[in-house]
Amino acid sequence: MTDNTENLVLEHLRHIRARVDQIADDMTDFKHRMSGLEQAMSLVKREVNLGEETDTRQQITLDRLAERIERIERRLELV
Repeated sequence: MTDNTENLVLEHLRHIRARVDQIADDMTDFKHRMSGLEQAMSLVKREVNLGEETDTRQQITLDRLAERIERIERRLELV
């Protein structure tokens, strides 16, 4: 009876250990994939920041052009 019980316990422990090993492998894979996602998000953030810088530069250029046009209109008395 005790041999049967010990075998049963050992069988369950082996199953639990195998499952824990599988979970550990899955977590390692998950960590690698998360690292890849973090790198990709970093690149996306960088691209967004570059886009915002471009928008800001374009807005400054448009503001300067608008000021120049207003001065030209005043000089020519078009306003």
